[in-house]
Amino acid sequence: MAVSTDKSFAADTDLSWLVGNARLIDLSGQLLGAHIAHAGLIMFWAGATTITEVTRFIPGVPMYEQGLTLLPHLATLGWGVGVGGEVVDTYPYFVIGILHLVASAVLGAGGLFHVFRAPAILYNAGGWVARFHYEWNDPKQLGLILGHHLIILGLGAFLLVIKAMFVGGIYDTTLGNVHLISHPNLNPTTIFGYLVGIKDGSWNILGIASVDNLEDVIGGHIWIGLILIAGGIWHILVQPFAWARRILPITNGEAILSYSLLGLALIAFISAVFVGYNTTVFPQEFYGLERLGLANIQFLLGVVAFLGYVWHSWRSRQIYS
Repeated sequence: MAVSTDKSFAADTDLSWLVGNARLIDLSGQLLGAHIAHAGLIMFWAGATTITEVTRFIPGVPMYEQGLTLLPHLATLGWGVGVGGEVVDTYPYFVIGILHLVASAVLGAGGLFHVFRAPAILYNAGGWVARFHYEWNDPKQLGLILGHHLIILGLGAFLLVIKAMFVGGIYDTTLGNVHLISHPNLNPTTIFGYLVGIKDGSWNILGIASVDNLEDVIGGHIWIGLILIAGGIWHILVQPFAWARRILPITNGEAILSYSLLGLALIAFISAVFVGYNTTVFPQEFYGLERLGLANIQFLLGVVAFLGYVWHSWRSRQIYS
């Protein structure tokens, strides 16, 4: 049985430019294409910006004085830097930029394929592809999709762990050099204590951002990677419980988008605190000490995401009330 493609949220408002991809709300194949194309745009921005910054990088001048955006992050990961955070080789940055551009082309092609060639609704394709079709009022299917997302995020966390522990290490501002994190701290009392602001047995207003050593940082990523992968497997196998559906009623795409934006806002606010006050994760060698501007950008992005949460949460109640 074919699924209808007649519904469109764009017909429910005179401000269709605010609706965006919600017009594809019932077209699982085309919405997938839009997501893939969006990922391609992000990859293209990252690759193009990295290449641009490499071409205008001035050796001997601190990165934060050059107004660089992405190279400080790559340097923090230990690419191309030596003692004292001095950049000794920009070639890794160039390679990383090119890899992002290649990835953006692949993702862009995938997005175009799903928009113009693949079935507009995955269910209509049949076979294995149909397993990833969703209905917004089907918690089991949404749990399947959520589970795959969580597993991918967990693997992303482990990429940092692998880089830090086995592939050259990362930059440690305490030692002023790049080194392997051979013994990450896996003590759950220490790691999860950060979540409630407990640092060295006392409360710290910075919470998670009070972490001051890379052993705890990498240990935390091991924990979060395991939790995300375990949570992903759980959601693939077990549909959301009734009490969870009462707290977060997953009945439409607008509601689920609002949940995602709320999570994005939370991460942005946490990131603002890290950028502003943590010199372990954001070493002063690459970001300087005057970082109010960077923190404000993170905070404002969080505000925008939070406003998006409010908007889409309101729409979910108006349209489906």
